[in-house]
Amino acid sequence: MDKIWLKSYPQGIPAEIDPESYSSVAEIFSEACERFPNRVAYTNFGRDLTFGQLDSMSRAFAAWIQKEAHLVKGDRIALMMPNLLQYPVAMYGALRAGLVVVNTNPLYTPRELEHQLKDSGAKAIVVYEQAAHVLEQCLSHTDIQHVLITGVGDLVGFPRGNLINFVIRHVHKQVPPYALSSAVRFVDALEQGKWSNLDPVEIGPTDLAFLQYTGGTTGVSKGAMLTHRNMVANTVQTHVWLKDFLRDRSGQQVVVGALPLYHIFALTAISLVWLHEGGKVVLITNPRDMPKFVAELKRHRVTIFYGVNTLFNSLLHTAGFDSVDFSGLVSTVAGGMALQGAVAERWKAVTGCILSQGWGLTETSPVATTNPRGVDFNNSIGLPMPSTEISIRDDVGIELPVGDIGEICVRGPQVMAGYWQRPDETAAVMLDEGWLRTGDVGRIEADGFVYIEDRKKDMILVSGFNVYPNEVEAVISRHPSVLEVAAIAQPDERSGECVAVFVVRKDPTLTAEDVIDFARRELTNYKVPRHVYFRDELPKTNVGKILRRALRDALPTIL
Repeated sequence: MDKIWLKSYPQGIPAEIDPESYSSVAEIFSEACERFPNRVAYTNFGRDLTFGQLDSMSRAFAAWIQKEAHLVKGDRIALMMPNLLQYPVAMYGALRAGLVVVNTNPLYTPRELEHQLKDSGAKAIVVYEQAAHVLEQCLSHTDIQHVLITGVGDLVGFPRGNLINFVIRHVHKQVPPYALSSAVRFVDALEQGKWSNLDPVEIGPTDLAFLQYTGGTTGVSKGAMLTHRNMVANTVQTHVWLKDFLRDRSGQQVVVGALPLYHIFALTAISLVWLHEGGKVVLITNPRDMPKFVAELKRHRVTIFYGVNTLFNSLLHTAGFDSVDFSGLVSTVAGGMALQGAVAERWKAVTGCILSQGWGLTETSPVATTNPRGVDFNNSIGLPMPSTEISIRDDVGIELPVGDIGEICVRGPQVMAGYWQRPDETAAVMLDEGWLRTGDVGRIEADGFVYIEDRKKDMILVSGFNVYPNEVEAVISRHPSVLEVAAIAQPDERSGECVAVFVVRKDPTLTAEDVIDFARRELTNYKVPRHVYFRDELPKTNVGKILRRALRDALPTIL
């Protein structure tokens, strides 16, 4: 397909970018710290962290990694915490030392965490103190050698209390001394590291920067291998897309950092892109506390806002949001899940700023398409980014004509190197010549705008987070009173979709509450079913595969 989208590009946006304009994310970081040493890079709980301070703290952590932990280039380190100042310090420090960052959800259950740590082979972890009890339960089954524990009070001047010391003692009890080299406070590691020299590490475009875990139709969580070239490319692509906006505005941009940094959307769009531009990121540690979130918004003259449909919808329904000063807000972008037209319309009415929509995957670092700034909500996911191609393919990989519906495939420098240690899974999604099967079904129109129609995968999307039916089914099927179970997506006004399960009972006394309580022991909250429907049998193919689509089609008759 000709690059028909180029004719719809805003003036001045190039068709191509140089994905190797920087050798690594670490080089982008170093340049930003040199250019903006006195600017605020991040703010959280009233504490500002300048680029100069971020530079020195991350250097200290990188030195600790080398001299105290004796980790080397290519080793993996997990980061398991909410949005705190410690996150960018740890992330950029690890990248400067040549490590591969494994971003980890702090709400994981022991089972989920153990899988990710074992699969990645992580040797170190920086863990939020409130999540450390989860780590304790699986630590002895992993390759973790170094545990660094941190809390809200670190770096912001709050009293630390004794919880971290208590956790450290318990971590030592859980693991034989010979298996765990150290369990220390994160801030103590920074203090030790600042007295050591940081040895230079040569990092190139093909080196891994992140193992970003995602799932698939099999339900097996796997690590997308994102190289420094992938991340540099997506950062530069987004930068040039904002070229006219950046040229027209002088001074520092203020970016809302409510999406968790461990999620690929926030990692790139909030952290890397605005690091490159010297922006200030306002980290929101608990965006679910809407009144405090709104109060924090009132403290800053925000100019850039990234989020998901559910976040924007919740804010619009929070008292006091309509009195926030939005005179500086010039760009609001939704991703992670479908943006609803009603939310986009109301957002514009309240804030005066267009709520635009973009699209991508963990496997595309993540931005693949986005709408031009200033284009009103049009239900599309926008145009392919510079150096990005979109092709609509049939089931055997043949390209379809403009306007036809098929699987959306992507090719570009932001497409992952593959899945970590899973060549079979990689082969299942990669076509010849670098094309990635996305599992999303859609079409591209003659003007180059792309539209999503449906999802080929059975994935459930809860507030922008992927939930895989097989994982939910595997957990619930272990209940002694469950004979069969199938998980599907059910439309939900608050989260876009939620998990619904159909259950065939062994024991007729089994209740929906029993199923939900059982699931809650093994699954993160957003994966826990919100609805349970009991059936005498489940629809199946002639080879015994449960027909989830038939169950989805039955939902309107149930509701």
